Amino acid sequence: MITIRNIKESDNGSLANIIRNTLAEFGANHPGTVYFDKETDHLYELFQQKLSAYFVAESDGKIVGGGGIFPTKGLPEGTCELVKMYLLPEARGIGLGRSIMEKCLSTARFSGFSEIYLESMPELRLALKVYEKFGFKYLTAPMGNSGHFGCELYMSRKL
Repeated sequence: MITIRNIKESDNGSLANIIRNTLAEFGANHPGTVYFDKETDHLYELFQQKLSAYFVAESDGKIVGGGGIFPTKGLPEGTCELVKMYLLPEARGIGLGRSIMEKCLSTARFSGFSEIYLESMPELRLALKVYEKFGFKYLTAPMGNSGHFGCELYMSRKL
């Protein structure tokens, strides 16, 4: 049975491994991505910031992925960023990504955001298809100041 819950401090190590291993799996473990962010090892602490939320997917006590929203600096008023959405291989293709996405979108709406933005890379083509299905549209330039210069694709959608 899979459950989706709020992040706990004890999740930090498992989530950092999932994020880095997934990026490496797709050849997207290059500079300017969350692979090298020191915050990747401290997600619980990062997501204590106001208007942020991170959801962890757990299957029979094992963390299999997660995703969240964050009020990234420099984004237009009313906009948050969809961040750090990664799943282990065994958790893909079963609707879990959809469930996490829906939780993130509803939380963003509830928190008063009117738009959600994301940054990605061509290597993560499977994720890009999911974002497109959820109505995200490609942008020609980045929004905000995530510091992720390794990301070259930008998308957003209204909430």
